[in-house]
Amino acid sequence: MDIEKVANLIVKKFPRDHKIKDPFYVLITTVLSQRSKDENTEVAAKNLFAKFKNSKELSKVKPEDIYELIKPAGLYRQKAKRIIEIAKTVEEKYKGKVPNTLNELLKLPGVGRKTANIVLYVSFNKEALAVDTHVHRISNRLGWVKTKTPEETEFALMKLLPQKLWGPINASMVEFGKKVCKPVKPDCKNCPIYKYCKWEGKK
Repeated sequence: MDIEKVANLIVKKFPRDHKIKDPFYVLITTVLSQRSKDENTEVAAKNLFAKFKNSKELSKVKPEDIYELIKPAGLYRQKAKRIIEIAKTVEEKYKGKVPNTLNELLKLPGVGRKTANIVLYVSFNKEALAVDTHVHRISNRLGWVKTKTPEETEFALMKLLPQKLWGPINASMVEFGKKVCKPVKPDCKNCPIYKYCKWEGKK
C-alpha cells in the first residue's frame, strides 16, 4: 500500500480550511474542542471571543466569569480554569504572544502535543503532525500503524508521511472520521479508500 498516495487522497476528498489563524484564538479553541463536537466548540469560542478579545483581557478574569460563555463546549469548569491559566502564562511569560515552538507551547498549562501541533501548523505554517482520536483510530484501521496511543501514532506517522502532509492530514482525517470512517458503524460502502483499507471489520 502506498501510504502517501492514500493520505493525499484523504486530503483531497476531505479538505478543511482553517479560516481563523490567530495563534491565541486557535490555541484556546483547540482547548475548548476537547471532548466536544465542532459545532459546540464554535459556539463556545464565538461567545468567549465576542467578550474577551485576547490573552490580556482573559488573564484578568476569574474562571467563573466565563462559565456561561463556554458551557456549550462541555467540561466548562475545567476548561475555564485552563483557559485563564494559559492566558496568564502567555501574558506573564511570553509578553502576550503565543510561542511558536513545540517545546515552549508544551510549557503552557495543560497543552499537550496535539494542541501544540495544531497551533504550529494552523497559526505558524510549520510542518507539525497533530494526532487526535480520529487520526489514531483511522491510521490503525487502515493498517498504517499498530499503536496503542496517539503519541505513538504521531511518531510512527512522521516516519511514514512526507512533511508536507503532516499538517493537512489531521484536519482531513477529522472530517473523514466524522463523515465516513466513524468510530461506530463506519460507512464502508461510501469510503473512497475502501480498497486500501486493511481493517478486518470493514463491511
